[in-house]
Amino acid sequence: MRQSQLFTKTRRDAPADEISKNAKLLLRGGFIHKDFAGVYSYLPLGLRVLKNIEQIIREEMDAIGGQELLLAGLQSKESWEKSGRWNDEVLDVWFKTTLKNGTELGLATTHEEPLTRLMVDHIRSYKDLPVYPYQFQTKFRNEKRAKSGIMRTREFIMKDLYSFNRDEAEFRVFYEQCAEAYMRIYTRAGLGDVTYRTFASGGSFSKFSDEFQTVTEAGEDTIYIDKEKGIAINEEVYTDEVIKELKLTKDSLKKVRAIEVGNIFPLGTKFSDALGLTYKDENGDSKLVYMGSYGIGPARLMGAIAETFSDEKGIYWPEHVAPFRAHVIMVQPENKMQRALAEETYSKLLEAGIDTLLDDRLVGAGEKFADSELIGIPHRITIGKRALETEKVEYTYRSSETPESVGLKELMEKLSTHDKKT
Repeated sequence: MRQSQLFTKTRRDAPADEISKNAKLLLRGGFIHKDFAGVYSYLPLGLRVLKNIEQIIREEMDAIGGQELLLAGLQSKESWEKSGRWNDEVLDVWFKTTLKNGTELGLATTHEEPLTRLMVDHIRSYKDLPVYPYQFQTKFRNEKRAKSGIMRTREFIMKDLYSFNRDEAEFRVFYEQCAEAYMRIYTRAGLGDVTYRTFASGGSFSKFSDEFQTVTEAGEDTIYIDKEKGIAINEEVYTDEVIKELKLTKDSLKKVRAIEVGNIFPLGTKFSDALGLTYKDENGDSKLVYMGSYGIGPARLMGAIAETFSDEKGIYWPEHVAPFRAHVIMVQPENKMQRALAEETYSKLLEAGIDTLLDDRLVGAGEKFADSELIGIPHRITIGKRALETEKVEYTYRSSETPESVGLKELMEKLSTHDKKT
């Protein structure tokens, strides 16, 4: 990608009505566009980040037996009436509409009901279980107040996986596998050191559910973390009884603010019972399928990363979620020799399979460097007058800010070595 062809532009200031740090930086960097309160569009740079996060999630879900599908966003009320969740007093975030023939529909807030209904046609016997379908799907929630930038919106993409098991024992094995997969996702996305599996209320389904909370001052939740054990307790269930049950002590727990970046929880047989999802066991007896639900919002995770990996200059994206891995800057594109060296460097990076953004714009060097800091691509390669004199490019890793003069061969080795480390 050549930056001169990138239609999105950076901006020096964020809109005055934008409060959250993540939205300010993402708007200024040209990653997103704010359509109106709680609704954002993803521009080319932002979409690349979002797709990189989705791919990390997809790989980890596939690794534990997930099967990707895509369900409809429009929802008929029949299945939801059976579970009792069509009622606005039970589920108060519905967007509902009516077809021209008078049929009432809703825009999906989640997919437990329609997927359970679908599985009635696919699960008959214990031999059909277990099964772990998941999707990346747009959800709509009529939030009274959208806030926290892209971390709480009215329209968003969610990865939602649902487990269908023979019994609770089989479910619990998968539940722990999924919890481990979630932690791998956060580690690969750069948030492993500040994200904790957090015990929270299980609501009507179980005593506990598990949230995954990233420590940040921008967080909406209060949690108590035990750094040594790597777990936390949500304030909503922070009682002496729970602390004792988890074999923790108040002295070991630190109170912090955090943002929820994922959750997993048991559903039991609530939806299989309501929608008639059963199977025949080895003895021919009819049993209810035991279910679980597992959600991550890629955009919410993107917002948490922007909150965590940023300073006054801009975002510094972790390696595997960045829109590009390398940013080549021509200081003087009008200089034929500089342009030739920059083009050669750009071509070699692409040949090596390294996604690269080439800043070939006819603007001042100061603007280029400021935009580079704002966009936050991890590896920056600067080609100016010094590069021609030394036949070496200036290489900077965004998180270290220490420039080095390196030849093209050494540059490739550095990028390759860094990729292996991350």
